[in-house]
Amino acid sequence: MMKAAQHQFYLASQSPRRLVLLKQLGYSFSVLEFQVDETPIANEDPKSYVRRVALSKALAALPLRDDKTLPVLAADTTVTISGKILGKPRDFKNAAAMLRLLSDKKHEVHTAICLAKSESNYLEAHSSSIIEFRKLTDAEIQAYCQTLEPMDKAGAYAIQGYAAAFIKNMQGSPSGVKGLPIFETAQLLQEFNIGLFDD
Repeated sequence: MMKAAQHQFYLASQSPRRLVLLKQLGYSFSVLEFQVDETPIANEDPKSYVRRVALSKALAALPLRDDKTLPVLAADTTVTISGKILGKPRDFKNAAAMLRLLSDKKHEVHTAICLAKSESNYLEAHSSSIIEFRKLTDAEIQAYCQTLEPMDKAGAYAIQGYAAAFIKNMQGSPSGVKGLPIFETAQLLQEFNIGLFDD
């Protein structure tokens, strides 16, 4: 069995979902911890928003590397409906309001990724998916919020969790909806000579 080289890149994310997606493909990486402002700019287009935040994360993490020769991978995901950006819920009430908004409707999930070696040397990619929720009852929404699953998720749900039962239809990238589009990520890493099956 082939084993990836140690620390092929740095991951500028603490998302457990992104960690799982990368580890299941055998990539080896180090996680960098930091904070950036993810507040949308007034009238910002959702695609522009996730691209801006992913780039901000990558550039903010660059100085934290022990090995300056390795790139930083960053990503950002947002849920949008009718052009409105839905971030992570502030509390149970906000999470329930988001879920009522998504109930029995289609919405979009946008994820942008950025792979950077320096402020002037970086690559970007973007993934968009369309998801249709079935009609949710108030009892289901309240019960789902009580699981705490919605509380750290854009749009107040996780496709890989209980909310999988809410999804009537999906067009796009399942991994992108989880927070890291694997096809696009592997393509960017390959551009920086980090192959999927590197020893």
